Amino acid sequence: MHWVLLALLLIWLGGSYLSFSKSQRWILTGLLAGVILLSFSVLPEGNPITAGLGGNFTIWAVFFAGIGLAALYGRGLAWLKARVPEAPNSSAADEGPFKDTELDRYARHIVLREIGGPGQVALKNARVLVVGAGGLGSPVLLYLAAAGVGTIGVIDDDVVDNSNLQRQVIHRDADIGVPKVFSAEAAMRAQNPAIEVRPYNRRLTEDVADGLLADYDLILEGSDNFETRYLVNRVAAKLGKPVIGGALSQWEGQVSTFDPANGAPCYQCIFPEAPAPGLAPSCSEAGVVGPLPAIIGGIMATEAVKEITGAGEGLRGRMLIYDAMYAETRVIKTKRRAGCECCG
Repeated sequence: MHWVLLALLLIWLGGSYLSFSKSQRWILTGLLAGVILLSFSVLPEGNPITAGLGGNFTIWAVFFAGIGLAALYGRGLAWLKARVPEAPNSSAADEGPFKDTELDRYARHIVLREIGGPGQVALKNARVLVVGAGGLGSPVLLYLAAAGVGTIGVIDDDVVDNSNLQRQVIHRDADIGVPKVFSAEAAMRAQNPAIEVRPYNRRLTEDVADGLLADYDLILEGSDNFETRYLVNRVAAKLGKPVIGGALSQWEGQVSTFDPANGAPCYQCIFPEAPAPGLAPSCSEAGVVGPLPAIIGGIMATEAVKEITGAGEGLRGRMLIYDAMYAETRVIKTKRRAGCECCG
């Protein structure tokens, strides 16, 4: 009996050492079982060989049957494993849309029921163009970068001036003389290196407006002149792009979302013509309290986050007006104007 166990040991250990495959070792095991069981069948009782095997056919039959069942179980398990699809590469699965640093950074967004993970992914995939890198553009750009908007374009042809620093918080004293788009780009990249910033150091003009606005999902307009506002409104209405527009002077600011493609008025529906010279003086002429652009720009950035993620109710068909002098906020309804030269 011992020599059978020794033979099995030689088949499996010796076979492994000699690089026999499992199939070859099972074949040798089957041959050994056949020889032993056949010995009990053909040799007479009391034969030295059967006596050396213990003289009991049943024991060996049960023994090799157990081995056979174990072999069948192993083959069956291997067959089942082969039918299960392979799990995705763990490193790729762990990457997901965000790195661990980004998940930690945007955690306060992700826990918000109205934004959550899908909303943060939408922000990452969004392409937003900001017109103007001055008073309104400064907080807008910083908060869009901080919120994780994936691609942010900014167009402006001005350079940073000492007089800007009282309210244009994205720029620093060392940036005086630097084009505003590049100063803003540096601040945004320093705030969030995971985003893409596209600076356009030029004035928005008719010849580039169509191609530029078409490349973005949402436009935030914070320029300081009516020519640019009407141009943005006209091109965006033609392309069906929503525009979140802001304006301010002295102690008061206003924000609205212009989107005639979705039933809301455009800017020209509400303001058919630019005011006559002198009736709407610029900030340099009339002055502006320093924190006011941050308040209005912050509202614009909040509306952009809502627009991208689908959270809450936006300012389509409504205009929010903030009076900082008396700390009053009011919302007025707006509607499309029949015969509007832009969207009517």
